[in-house]
Amino acid sequence: MSLWPSQLKRSQLSIKRIITPLRLNSLKGFVSMFLVGTFLSVALAACGGGNSGNSASESPAASPVAANKQNVELTLVSFAVTKAAHEAIIPKFVEKWKQEHNQTVTFKQSYGGSGSQTRAVIDGLEADVVHLALAGDTAKIQKAGLIEAGWEKEVPNNGIVSKSVGAIITRAGNPKGIKTWADLAKDGVKVITADPKTSGVAKWNFLALWNSVIKTGGDEAKATEFVSKVYKNVPILAKDAREATDTFAKQGQGDALINYENEVILAQQKGEKIDYVVPDVNISIDNPIAVVDKNVDKHGTREVAEAFVKYLYTPEAQQEFVKLGFRSVDETVAQSKEVTDKFPKVKTLGTVEDFGGWGEIDKKFFADGGVFDKIQAAKK
Repeated sequence: MSLWPSQLKRSQLSIKRIITPLRLNSLKGFVSMFLVGTFLSVALAACGGGNSGNSASESPAASPVAANKQNVELTLVSFAVTKAAHEAIIPKFVEKWKQEHNQTVTFKQSYGGSGSQTRAVIDGLEADVVHLALAGDTAKIQKAGLIEAGWEKEVPNNGIVSKSVGAIITRAGNPKGIKTWADLAKDGVKVITADPKTSGVAKWNFLALWNSVIKTGGDEAKATEFVSKVYKNVPILAKDAREATDTFAKQGQGDALINYENEVILAQQKGEKIDYVVPDVNISIDNPIAVVDKNVDKHGTREVAEAFVKYLYTPEAQQEFVKLGFRSVDETVAQSKEVTDKFPKVKTLGTVEDFGGWGEIDKKFFADGGVFDKIQAAKK
């Protein structure tokens, strides 16, 4: 933007030097003036066009349209269990943005399994913001060219905006006496979980089981043996977390269901009577948030999208996540008495980083021919 005015100024000085000796009362002078006018038009177009070309190369699809509109629409694509939290948080953000910018923000919202939501965005669902069950799904969208590298550094906490831990739901009164992950490997215990090949929640479930051995001094051989025993107790793998819950709760199958702690708390808030335990050796179930760069630049919604993502980290928004069963990523909120009283203490907490990140985890455990496939093959 700073280059073309100086180019124009130099062109104007050159034209002035050409015009000065000319006399308009001669045919030659008139023709010369016509040619000079043509030169000026070309010079202006070249200066303006050069800038336009630079802008296009820097941000080919960028559009500032939303900043100039009274109303702006964001599309939020998220995994299913965040729906209640976002429905509580979004009106607060809309009100705040209206007060500060005199602009009305509306939201299109889509919720479903994290894996299917990821595929939908890659296949053309034009999300401005994605909130997914695992960073590996966000990385797939990045790989598809929709999110710029380094997205996790654009916001606090490496992009993780909500988190939970694994929980074991039992039948009323816990007749099988299930208290730890190890109890799921006992003979006669039927376990309901989803398939980690199709479900993000199920990947967390698998990691929680594996982590429980590694964090208590076991090696990979012992972890494989233990996890194999648990999956032998799984009568059928559900497609996703919702189907697993229905299998357990509505169809009455199984003695135990592995699920997110926040899902259990939300169900209790809806009046369901649920017995559950949170093992004190657990895995931190971390859910990332990201702006979809290609789409916000196309829609002209970057400013609003980035503001919404940052708002989700505020204590006000994090308190809404807590109300609906998520553990807060804001330390001030997490250490409040209300929160410490609400959630069972986890003594030993594993993380994805302990296992090399999602790239290594997917390759080792869930890729074709990986640990999970070998465990399943051994059942037959």
